[in-house]
Amino acid sequence: MREVNLLIDDMKIVVPEGTTILEAALQNGLYIPHLCHHPDLKPVGICRLCLVEVDDRLMVSCHVTVAEGITVKTNTAQVAKARRVAAELLIADHDADCLTCGKNNNCKLQEIAAFVGVDRERVKELKAPGRRTFDHSHPFIVRDYNKCVLCGICVRTCDEIQGVGAIDYAYRGYETIVSTFADRPIKESSCESCGECLERCPVGALLPKNGALPAYEVRTICGYCGCGCGLYLGVRGDKIVRVRGDSASPVNQGSLCVKGRFGYQFINHPDRLTAPLIKRQGHFEEASWDEALDLVAGKFREVQKKYGLEALGGLSSARATNESNYLFQKLLRSLGTNSVDHCARL
Repeated sequence: MREVNLLIDDMKIVVPEGTTILEAALQNGLYIPHLCHHPDLKPVGICRLCLVEVDDRLMVSCHVTVAEGITVKTNTAQVAKARRVAAELLIADHDADCLTCGKNNNCKLQEIAAFVGVDRERVKELKAPGRRTFDHSHPFIVRDYNKCVLCGICVRTCDEIQGVGAIDYAYRGYETIVSTFADRPIKESSCESCGECLERCPVGALLPKNGALPAYEVRTICGYCGCGCGLYLGVRGDKIVRVRGDSASPVNQGSLCVKGRFGYQFINHPDRLTAPLIKRQGHFEEASWDEALDLVAGKFREVQKKYGLEALGGLSSARATNESNYLFQKLLRSLGTNSVDHCARL
């Protein structure tokens, strides 16, 4: 691909043809404020915060691709004024109770306000009273309409990445919100609970219901099926409190289904088995692994001795990996039986 030379704030930059000005700047360590941009989605230029001057003209940097020899300025007086007005209008219509927000210190709007510099008195004059509500209907996600900045990232994620289209813009003007069809609770919509919108929301409009932040993360593989999706488990104490996809995984590239992202509560469930159980005198009692395996092996031999080798059979699971299923059928065949089946065959 042909390379393009340009200047951004007097810095010489070389990027591939077709790169946007915003991408060129971010790839070279130059910060341009942006709210509606996400690398996984098509640019739309909604927030108007990524404005820059190109040859003395204001342009939306997430939409404009680089051209040979252009000069880009990101911090002129004209750019700063336009950004500040856009940021103040967003903040004026935003619930500013940041300390109780689950996105505090990880919020793109906070980042932008700190960089742009907003006038507190002007924001007070523009401030609108809270007029919207919460949507607690979803089992895993809380929607706070008062913190939504209408960036459209959730709408585009649901449409472009998931192909579901469960949400879209509704109403007009000042009353515009991101809504489900007929403005029903999200639980009653066509939402598949993948959580991809939650993962990309730049503010606190979409938050997980448990609200707990992990102390550290562990990289691992999802155990729900044989796909082998990569994920990070967010751990706090001895509990998993959050899950996010591993964008470096070639299998899922960061995406997760509802089970992979939200189905971790069983790990700390009080009814979960943590040791083998053997029934003695009509009651299950905990036993060691050696004791349990010896019992199973003995039952296998007993059945085969009485009814023949093919009396023993095995049924494997699609939730296991290919490697585990291979070893399972290898085990059964080593015991002299070919009666092996798998639920994914159906």
